[in-house]
Amino acid sequence: MPSPLTAVPTLIGTVTAVRRQAATAPLLVLGSSLGTTTSLWDGVVGPLAERHRVLRFDLPGHGASPATVIPFTVAGLAEAVIALVDSVGGGSFHYAGISLGGAVGLELALRYPDRLLSLGVICSGPKIGSVDGWTERAAQIRGSGTPSVVVSSAERWFAPGFLERDPTAGSAALNELSAVDDESYALCCEALAAYDVTDAVHGIRTSVLCASGEFDAATPTDLLVSLAAAIPGARHELIRGAGHLPALERPAVVAALLLEHLSTGTGSPTAAQAYDNGMAVRRAVLGDAHVDRATAAITPETADFQDFITRYAWGEIWTRPGLDRRTRSFLTLAALVTGGHEGELAMHVRAALTNGLSRAEISEAILHTAIYAGVPAANAAFAVARSTFAQLDAEAATEAATQAATENPTR
Repeated sequence: MPSPLTAVPTLIGTVTAVRRQAATAPLLVLGSSLGTTTSLWDGVVGPLAERHRVLRFDLPGHGASPATVIPFTVAGLAEAVIALVDSVGGGSFHYAGISLGGAVGLELALRYPDRLLSLGVICSGPKIGSVDGWTERAAQIRGSGTPSVVVSSAERWFAPGFLERDPTAGSAALNELSAVDDESYALCCEALAAYDVTDAVHGIRTSVLCASGEFDAATPTDLLVSLAAAIPGARHELIRGAGHLPALERPAVVAALLLEHLSTGTGSPTAAQAYDNGMAVRRAVLGDAHVDRATAAITPETADFQDFITRYAWGEIWTRPGLDRRTRSFLTLAALVTGGHEGELAMHVRAALTNGLSRAEISEAILHTAIYAGVPAANAAFAVARSTFAQLDAEAATEAATQAATENPTR
């Protein structure tokens, strides 16, 4: 419970109804980071809402939630989430949150374990930043307002190049930050200054996914790896190409991670859930363009096979929590080289890069496989890898030339 000197703030949420009819659609609650609103999750909600009711909420003074001048704690925010869930029907629910939203999730797991079905902690931790850092930022906000942290937030929030690649999404998020109530933001900073559950997380028994952004300096990967190690049964996933707000930067990857976590946290998925999960993971690993081409090429004769690989290969094997995607890519490359399946190998070389392997690691995997699968198989595999790398370089050069021509149309 919050201390007598603090209050439980009022939170306003938005419910996205489940898209498919289900006898019992579980509730998934999504918590945003400091300075952002529920729109942070816009690119993630679609796949999640196929099988879940999705409740997003705004922090105090953010978006639709009313401003406050009364101090609160992160534990108080967790209690406010419980009150919000009760207002839309109550019961048990899944939860995932980013940064401050992830800290709220850890408090929920510690204080309301019977209500929580699973937890996703994204770019967060049991303690975030320092007391002095949060105290100084609260003072800055009270003196100069939230617009004064827009530039520094842009540097903290996004991976290198994101604002150039997607200026619309980045600008929208920063504009929303400028509209956050100053005092409410400052009180959030002070709540984070007092927040530290490092010594308590080992007692969490909820199914937990910890995910970090590759370029996140605010809550670096080591913090999430340590958190996963401290919680029994928790696992860690690295989101490549993302900074502190992966739901905005890599929404398909975040949706796929959450879908597989939701299915493994509540027993075996149904056939329909396995298909939805598999399609989300398949798109995250292979890319929308590849999956769209494969889907467009489906014929009555191949429809069952496409359904089969989506449900079983991607929906039940690639989503299992026992191995991370990097490891699965290593195993897949080795198996394809051994079997001489060059046609599939090129696709999975690209997938391995998406899953975080470097070109050097892919070459090392092929070299290692040569000892056990034979030199001719490895020689053919290296030819496929070289061709794939060259094609990727050509695609990157074309994209760079197109972007340069767009930015400098008179040249």
